[in-house]
Amino acid sequence: MKTLFTDIGSLVLTKEKFGELEIIHNANLLVEDSKISYLGEQKVAADQEISLAGKTVIPGFVDSHAHPVFAGDRSEEFAHRMMGESYGAGGINYTVGLTRSASDSELRANLERIIAEFLESGITHFEAKSGYGLDLETEIRLLRIASEYTTDVTYLGAHVVPRGEDREQYLELVCGEMLEQALGYAKWVDVFVDRGAFSAQEARRILVAATAKGLKPRLHANQLENIGAIDLALEFDCASVDHCTHLSDSDVEKLAGSNTVVTLLPGAEFSTRSPYPDAKRLVDAGITLALATDCNPGSSYTTSMPFCIALAVREMGLSPDQALWAATRGGAKALRNELGQLSVGSRADFVVLDAPSHVHLAYRPGVQLVSETYVMGKKVFERN
Repeated sequence: MKTLFTDIGSLVLTKEKFGELEIIHNANLLVEDSKISYLGEQKVAADQEISLAGKTVIPGFVDSHAHPVFAGDRSEEFAHRMMGESYGAGGINYTVGLTRSASDSELRANLERIIAEFLESGITHFEAKSGYGLDLETEIRLLRIASEYTTDVTYLGAHVVPRGEDREQYLELVCGEMLEQALGYAKWVDVFVDRGAFSAQEARRILVAATAKGLKPRLHANQLENIGAIDLALEFDCASVDHCTHLSDSDVEKLAGSNTVVTLLPGAEFSTRSPYPDAKRLVDAGITLALATDCNPGSSYTTSMPFCIALAVREMGLSPDQALWAATRGGAKALRNELGQLSVGSRADFVVLDAPSHVHLAYRPGVQLVSETYVMGKKVFERN
């Protein structure tokens, strides 16, 4: 079946260079066998035609940093932060307790609800981390459930040390039996390297063990403090280093010469009342950026990539073009895949916006502009 999408007012293509877009007006897009086989101004033969009536088409968002497998919420903690309490990593243990006691069916139901929200916001591919089990049984449960819904599953046994556990014994578990059992489900390994979580030395130990077993590395780093995680990320050629609020000039210079993507998570700064990273500083240095939701119940309980785009433009210094690129092609690069783009031969993951241009994602914050979402050429969301 060949399906031609016609009357596209603005077809947005992400180019290879960071932030660079190509826009084709009055465009057509041909989908064949779940992939794009033509895009341009000319109409071509198809089995069926669907008019998009002048709307905008963008690549599907690629959410490269999310923690969507958990139970419960931390709305009370959020309310206290909004009244001036500071954020630390300690609330993770609260979610751990709720998640350990949840059944598989309860965890799946919550994850499926979140995935439905992802699709509604235009996210067509997402990464999913563990990290809310912090014991052998629950961490493996989370990884197994996540693997049922995405190919990008991340082992985050090193989120924090669970309350009441001996630190050294927990590190041995993370590097030993827990890692061994994670291998059947996870593609990536991640470590939270920051104040209240793990030191750079501890993270090195975990990365050495996990990469020796074939897991690919990424890091949470420099969200709360700068404790030397950037050198570690570059030493291991991490696909991405995420948060990066606190970077020295030396860190920026090193990242600019690397293959590591910096993933920014504006939902976390919004929810924790923390300073936003200076994205313009990173762009000016030549660093490739991604934007992600950081969906989790404690520090960024959002599934809306448009919301994150609006924050990145308003608070971080990105242009609308750069923010869109970071949320699509940037997210794909952070996962080292070829999604987040519309080109001949690419997977037909795209989003229809009820707007004359992609700029409206930032220009009209909080407005549901996503009209339809397609994954592999199939409609998976339509706004009523």
